[in-house]
Amino acid sequence: MKGYLSLVLHAHLPFVRHPEHDEFLEEDWLFEAITETYLPLIHVFDKLTADKIPFKATLSLSPTLISMLQDPLLQNRYLRYLEKSLELAEKELVRTRHLPLFNDLATMYRSRLLQARDLYGKYQHDPVRAFKNYQDAGWLEIITCAATHALLPLMEQNRSAVSAQIAVAVDLYQKVFGRPPQGFWLPECAYSPGMEEMLKEYGINYFFLDTWGILQGEPWPKYGIFAPVRCPSGSYVFGRDVSSSRQVWCGKSGYPGHPDYRDFYRDVGFDLDTEYLRRYIQPDGGRKFTGIKYHRVTGGEEKKVYNRKAAMEKTAMHAEDFWRSRELQTKEVFESIHRDPIFVCLFDAELFGHWWFEGPEWLDALFRKAAVSQKTVELTTPTEYLNRHPKIQNVAPSVSSWGEGGYFGIWLNEKNHWIYQPLHSAADRISSLAMKHKDCGKLVERTLNQAGRELLLAQASDWPFILSQETSVEYAKKRVEDHLARFNQLCHEVESGKVNLTDLESLEERDNIFPDLDFRIFCSSICAD
Repeated sequence: MKGYLSLVLHAHLPFVRHPEHDEFLEEDWLFEAITETYLPLIHVFDKLTADKIPFKATLSLSPTLISMLQDPLLQNRYLRYLEKSLELAEKELVRTRHLPLFNDLATMYRSRLLQARDLYGKYQHDPVRAFKNYQDAGWLEIITCAATHALLPLMEQNRSAVSAQIAVAVDLYQKVFGRPPQGFWLPECAYSPGMEEMLKEYGINYFFLDTWGILQGEPWPKYGIFAPVRCPSGSYVFGRDVSSSRQVWCGKSGYPGHPDYRDFYRDVGFDLDTEYLRRYIQPDGGRKFTGIKYHRVTGGEEKKVYNRKAAMEKTAMHAEDFWRSRELQTKEVFESIHRDPIFVCLFDAELFGHWWFEGPEWLDALFRKAAVSQKTVELTTPTEYLNRHPKIQNVAPSVSSWGEGGYFGIWLNEKNHWIYQPLHSAADRISSLAMKHKDCGKLVERTLNQAGRELLLAQASDWPFILSQETSVEYAKKRVEDHLARFNQLCHEVESGKVNLTDLESLEERDNIFPDLDFRIFCSSICAD
């Protein structure tokens, strides 16, 4: 009897790059994630390697995130962001010199930022390089995702649009990692029947669904979510284990909500005097997160000062609790299904470090626990598990997502439904133009390539999600409208035979994602079928 634990971290951010502005608030989404999640994860992997501790994990890197992490403009802007963060940390050391508890934390932040700067330099300002090294060493399995994280079931009325999202992602992965991807993260785990056939056409061997995508499949899965299933196309599907994921993810009972952990929202960017913070907030004086936070979750009462030592003790305790829970779960599930179960835990990577400050340390403690206690539970990756367990039941999965309610309501509702008709029309338009201009001159080719980039960027699931959650509503609305306007103008210029080269060059510089994109993917043989 043995259980298998597969940790899957999905790292994604929308493509936010604004060379037309010297500073742009939404670019901080990337900079915060680099500082608080990606570099801390690499630091954990580096420490485990130095200590000769084996580990196994699966990491999904979205094509938009890879593109941003490897973009020279954003790399330089991140260095500027890091230097300003260090400068603020130095000021905080002076400001808190007579407040020992706060000064200790200011010292910690300065040390972490220096460590981040050193680590960023070690990997030539490219965290993707570090993750690739760990895949090549056999510790990580890196998988891909739709090109711009589009919600594929809401695009399937135009198969070329879905095909393009997959094709661009697979092509970028091959170029970056020197091998084809084995796995695919369906954005928001959103699935509809037939999607697995398109994934299989591009060489994808497996993907993930939320629990009910498996449990509502046909026929009933004999082993529930505790074993992968095989689709009619031959692709394999792993289902999310609710109980193990809930221990970490749940907002009410999950580990990150423990009173000893650092509070995310209480930040000096909102607490301190505006004049003191002038260089570290928005140019117009608008406040923003700085990453320097002195308080812990605490509970209902007034926030208390964060105690780093107490928090680290909790991460060790919670890693021990999580592992012990999987051992007990293994015994319970084995008695029910009489098969070694696999527990698949799906998480947003940004949970670890960004939202849950102590998350990377929890992972470190968990990997160390696993290394010395694998008699009952063993860490694995999907490919490794499939190689060792070839007998898989055939099941046709059900329409589903991991959003609230299990379907697509977050991405299609009264707040965001307006975006889909113009997106469908744009997909039809570029498919028609792609068929008509397969053989064309260089200028038309460049114009349609850029039109393809604009459409892909407009299709990102991030925009309807933001609109639904009512966070950065104006920004999300503007992104959809701007990309569609640029797309339609480019298509009009091709149709009229009058391409504005100056404007085209400007767009190629601004929205420079996927430089090798070929517009002909919008009329691929897969779509024609």
